[in-house]
Amino acid sequence: MNAADSPDFDPSLTGSADAGLFGIATRLDTARLAIIPVPWEVTTSYGNGTSRGPEAIRRASPQLDLHLRNLADHYRQGFHLLAEDAEIAELNGRYKPVAEAIQAHLEETGSLAGRPDLVAALADVNTASQRVNDLVYQWSRELDAAGKVVALVGGDHSSPYGLIRHLAEKYRGELGVLHIDAHHDLRDGYQGFRFSHASIFHNVMNLPVAPRRLVQVGIRDFSAEECQLAEADPRIAVFYDEDIKDALYGGKPYAAIAADIVAALPANVHVSFDIDGLRPDLCPHTGTPVAGGLEFDQARYLIAALVNSGRRIVGFDLCEVCPDPGNPDNEWDGNVGARILFLLASWMMESQGRD
Repeated sequence: MNAADSPDFDPSLTGSADAGLFGIATRLDTARLAIIPVPWEVTTSYGNGTSRGPEAIRRASPQLDLHLRNLADHYRQGFHLLAEDAEIAELNGRYKPVAEAIQAHLEETGSLAGRPDLVAALADVNTASQRVNDLVYQWSRELDAAGKVVALVGGDHSSPYGLIRHLAEKYRGELGVLHIDAHHDLRDGYQGFRFSHASIFHNVMNLPVAPRRLVQVGIRDFSAEECQLAEADPRIAVFYDEDIKDALYGGKPYAAIAADIVAALPANVHVSFDIDGLRPDLCPHTGTPVAGGLEFDQARYLIAALVNSGRRIVGFDLCEVCPDPGNPDNEWDGNVGARILFLLASWMMESQGRD
């Protein structure tokens, strides 16, 4: 039984966000896709608010009309956003100010020397981050075992570590990650935070069972060390934003660029989508916006090209969506996030339908 057969499934496109994601009432037991919300942003190093991303997306999601001309109405299989985990929310509230105190001291002095209290606090933050990773990992495994396709909405970009860990183990040696972002996220323990948002793919690629390939797209803000690491690791392929734009300006069709990106990936793919991979006018309140980036339709085309190539999306995450801190009625960031979420979910179901 899927959500479309459930008596409480309402295909209306004008529902309330209180009814469910995209204004549609779904139940976990009948939904095909389970989306884990992770309200976590303890290690963010610039702007704040991404812990409210899942709620901002849910609140804005009924604004969408859900028919896509080139796809079946896959939302009828049930796109179910789970309730936020109370422990993760509590840990975020407790340790965010702790991490901010550490960051402020580092910015002022460059070191934690002579501050054993902050060294201990840093260890506490790392322990809390590990706990969040473990909760997401356990949640992902349980939902998968229950027959659900699993995705995640952050939170900062450290949020999907547990989901990617699970998928890497499930598809041992045969998982690729398509990473759309302004940043490499390859730093080693950024600011001392072992599971920093800036370290997610350093950590992922050092898992005991790691993805076979990491393909990064739209990268345009990075350290020299990250560039060197990416160049030295044969598992990592990078399509820098400036190279994409130079190729376009030189006359190369975007279709050919997308084909090159897709060709670097294996058959099973997790899509890790940081909203700052898009142009910053599309996500103005994200934590670390960077000039440049993909157009919305370039991202849409790439996701479609991935699935049309015969590859299968086995998981995805969408991170770093932030609501406007100065105007709670401004739903622009949530609206764009909801549209990316709907595209990812729909194309994922399209690829899953080939099983």
